Amino acid sequence: MQNKRKGLWIEYIRRMLPDLRKKENLHVVFWLIKDFAWLADFKLLGMGMALPTVLLSYWLTYKSRESRTEFFHNLAVSFWITGNSMWMAGEFYFNDTKRHLVIPLFLAGLAVIAYFYLTNYFNKKEQ
Repeated sequence: MQNKRKGLWIEYIRRMLPDLRKKENLHVVFWLIKDFAWLADFKLLGMGMALPTVLLSYWLTYKSRESRTEFFHNLAVSFWITGNSMWMAGEFYFNDTKRHLVIPLFLAGLAVIAYFYLTNYFNKKEQ
């Protein structure tokens, strides 16, 4: 039974992987456009790209929930890009006075990735 489940899981990953990789690549393109718009002070483009970038990031996190490694990395990125987008909005519209509001999102991203690596380290140490 265990081998059959493992085989089904591997087949699922093989079929899903190309679609996820395409979406991850698209996410990077969205993120780059958003950050370029931020740098160039193109407020409409930056804010317009923030929403699809954030939404795609959380979609990728949801879709990767079957893989612990992918899930934790995508969750950290989702927190990070959400904070990054809020920071951009603060610079665009609030004279950069709202930066303190995004610190918890960046810390959450760091905490998620730290938890992943620490639990992996201690799990391997126990084996």
